[in-house]
Amino acid sequence: MTLQDLIRKRRISLTAAALLAVALLTIAGAPAVGEQESNVEDFKIVKPLPDTVYFGVGEKLIYAIQYGLIYAGDATLEIRNIAVLDSVKSYHVVSLARTNRAFDLIYKVRDHHESFIDYDNLYSIRFEKHLREGSFRRDEVVTFDQKRHLAIYQDKEVGIPPMTQDFLSALYYVRTVDLVKGEAVYLANHTGGKNYPIYVKVTGYDTVEVPAGEFDCIVIEPVLKTSSIFKHEGKLTIWLTDDNVKMPVLLRSKVVVGSFEARLKEYTLSSDEPRVPLISREARNVR
Repeated sequence: MTLQDLIRKRRISLTAAALLAVALLTIAGAPAVGEQESNVEDFKIVKPLPDTVYFGVGEKLIYAIQYGLIYAGDATLEIRNIAVLDSVKSYHVVSLARTNRAFDLIYKVRDHHESFIDYDNLYSIRFEKHLREGSFRRDEVVTFDQKRHLAIYQDKEVGIPPMTQDFLSALYYVRTVDLVKGEAVYLANHTGGKNYPIYVKVTGYDTVEVPAGEFDCIVIEPVLKTSSIFKHEGKLTIWLTDDNVKMPVLLRSKVVVGSFEARLKEYTLSSDEPRVPLISREARNVR
């Protein structure tokens, strides 16, 4: 199978944050067609309470996307502003990706994802994806009513567990958690109209060098759970800086032929002061 065949068959997105979605939704065990997602009542999510939030408005991360030695394009991940949706204050996170001119000849990508993350509770309240991948086009918007436990689409409503995340908000939430080798973080995730728990393993520590510099890191591996079985058909590894910020500096997603990497090449950190989030009573009860 060639790289071009693989991309066309699996529709591999190249955005840095979307590498997380790729691994969770297509590589690390995407449910096969017809496979049923976990029932809402089956969720038993262990939620370590966030301590202090060190990211904020103005943080912007720029990644080079590599396939082996091939430079495929660039992706950005930034907290653009604080938005208010239905009176709820939120972080407005935007992820953009585009392949370069040479890779456009193989598979042209112009992807745009947005997440609105509750400022106090750090769960998703709205998620948008606008995919332009080869001839494929998809636009989807979902609003998360976390009080009524509903994911609301234009044409349907789906029940969700408490503290549900989209794939972008999940990454930011994990950055607030005290990560310890040998332990794990469990998250409720909703995507494509279905619910899947995410099990994030903390595998160890490492020092990596990327275009932005050399960083001491905590290494984590997210795994998707469907139908009560953890899937390990592929592997995503994320290197977060071993400090308070936990900035993602390297994401590596293995595929059938090689691996994709998002390597941090430029970054701007927020000038906001660290803060302690006001976690809701409901979130405190989800233990």
